[in-house]
Amino acid sequence: MKDNGHSVAPTIHRSAKQDRFQGHDYYNIDELLETEHILVRDAVRDWVKQEVSPIIEDCAERAIYPRHLVKGLGDIGAFGPSIPTKYGGGGMDEIAYGLMMQELERGDSGVRSAASVQGSLVMYPIYKFGSEEQKMKYLPKLASGEFIGCFGLTEPNHGSDPSSMISNLKDDGDCYILNGAKMWITNSPLADVCVVWAKDEEGKVRGVILEKGMKGLSAPEIHGKWSLRASCTGELVFEDVRVPKANVLPNVKGLKGPLSCLSKARYGIAWGVIGAAMDCYDSALRYSMERRQFGKPIGQFQLTQKKLAEMITEITKAQLLAWRLGTLANKGKATPAQISMAKRNNVHMALEIAREARQIHGGMGITNEYPIMRHMMNLETVLTYEGTHDIHLLITGYDVTGLNAFK
Repeated sequence: MKDNGHSVAPTIHRSAKQDRFQGHDYYNIDELLETEHILVRDAVRDWVKQEVSPIIEDCAERAIYPRHLVKGLGDIGAFGPSIPTKYGGGGMDEIAYGLMMQELERGDSGVRSAASVQGSLVMYPIYKFGSEEQKMKYLPKLASGEFIGCFGLTEPNHGSDPSSMISNLKDDGDCYILNGAKMWITNSPLADVCVVWAKDEEGKVRGVILEKGMKGLSAPEIHGKWSLRASCTGELVFEDVRVPKANVLPNVKGLKGPLSCLSKARYGIAWGVIGAAMDCYDSALRYSMERRQFGKPIGQFQLTQKKLAEMITEITKAQLLAWRLGTLANKGKATPAQISMAKRNNVHMALEIAREARQIHGGMGITNEYPIMRHMMNLETVLTYEGTHDIHLLITGYDVTGLNAFK
C-alpha cells in the first residue's frame, strides 16, 4: 500500500487568529457529568484550540490531510478511549468517549472521523472479536498513533445493503485468498492496518486484518471532494491477497460483527456533531453582537434572536439525548435503534444550525474567516456515512412497528 502522494508532507500554514470558542450548556448538563468527564473534555478542547483550529481552514481549503495530528490524537487518548488500558486504550467510560468526539468535531469532522475510525472501527473489532495475540500485536500501536487503521465494509455497488457485498475469501490451506473492493474508506491510502469484511465460501461474513505491503492490496485515494477536505479518503482493492488464517478475527461470523462496530462509531457521531453545532452557534452568537446594522447590533433584531434561540434549544435537546444515550451505553443497555435515533437527529440538527448560522454571518459566512461553510460541507457527508439519514429513519420505524421496510 502506498501513501499516494502523502509521503512528503506539504507545508501547513498556521493562522494567528485566536480560537475564542466557549462551551454552551444552557441546561447545566455539566452537573450530570463526573469530574473525570469534564477534565477529559476540557483537555481535548484545549488541544483542539492549540493544534487544530490554527491550521484547519488552510488544510480544508487546500485539501491537505494534517497527518501530523495523528500522534497528538494518540497522546491525548483519542484512539480507543474506552478500550482497556492493558491494550493501550484509555479505560474510560462511554460518556468520556462521547465528549472527546464532541470536542474533536468542534475542530473538524475530519479530525473526529480519524479518531472514530481508529477507535470504533479498527480497535474495537480487534478488541471485541480478536485473539489475544491480535490484540497485543495491533492495539497498543493503534492507540498510540504509531499505526493508522482503516475499516473496509462499504463497496462501490453496496453501501446501505452490506449483506450483498461481493468481496470474498477462498480457503487456500494456511491462507485465505481475498478478492473484491471497498469504497469511501477513511485513511485507506495511509493505513498500516485494515479491518476488512468479506464473505467466506459458506456466504458468512468474516473479518480479517490486512497489513500494509501485502501483495495484491492497493488503496487509491479519492480526489475532488467538496466535503471532509481535511480528511484522507480512498478505496481498498484486493487482487488475490493472501491473508494468513492467523489474521482472521476468530470470535465473530455474520453481519453482527461489522454492524456492532458501526453502532460504536454512530454513537461517537451522535456526540461529535454537537461540537460542530456549538462551533457554528458560538460564532453566530458572537458575530450577532459585533455586527451592526441600522444603528444597532444585529443580535437585537427579532429574527436574529429567533435563529439564536432555536439554535441553542436544538443543541440543548441534542446534548440531553447524547447524555442519556451515554448513561445507557455505560450500562450496556443502548440499543442499535436508540443509537440510530441519536445519530440521525443530532446530525440533522447540526446541519440545520450550520445553515442558519451562515445566514446570520451574511456574506462573511461563506469565507474561511469563519468555520461555518467548512462545517456545513462536512456535515453533508456525516449525514450520509455510517448509515444514511433515511436508513436511520427506517431503523427507528422498524423498531417501533416491528415491520421491516428493508424487505
